[in-house]
Amino acid sequence: MILVLRNLQRAVPLRRARLRKKVQAVRRALWVQRFDLGVVCVDNRKIQPINGIYRDKNTPTDVLSFPFHKDLKAGKIPQPDFPDEYNLGDIFLGVEYIFQHCKENEDYYDILTVTATHGLCHLLGFTHSMEAEWQKRYQKEKQVLEELSRHTGTRFPPLSRGLF
Repeated sequence: MILVLRNLQRAVPLRRARLRKKVQAVRRALWVQRFDLGVVCVDNRKIQPINGIYRDKNTPTDVLSFPFHKDLKAGKIPQPDFPDEYNLGDIFLGVEYIFQHCKENEDYYDILTVTATHGLCHLLGFTHSMEAEWQKRYQKEKQVLEELSRHTGTRFPPLSRGLF
């Protein structure tokens, strides 16, 4: 279905076609390509207030996810009853924050891909507030990124490695 990719920032150059291709590959790896998805790329100035409102953290961040299907169990694919429910939700990527935290030897688009994968896992009910939840999420991210690595030849380590 539809992937809407919006770039609402000018702080960091962004090739939307390159990011779109990678996000589409992640959707296929998660078996959710038939669902609509919104990805919004923002700078620190735009993501900080959103993070403050929804997470009570008045700082910029790398990714925020807003699922369409609330209370989805981790790893369950939504089972829509109506065509309008073929929607996963929206991911806000803090591309400026991500760019600022990239290490010298890291590819910015690879890190964007890993971060988008993390956000997509949130839309599918995976959380990481407790160690058991983190473990499930980490395994899912790792599985998806390993599959992506096999297809692209690029190594993608999970975003939430070493959290617990």
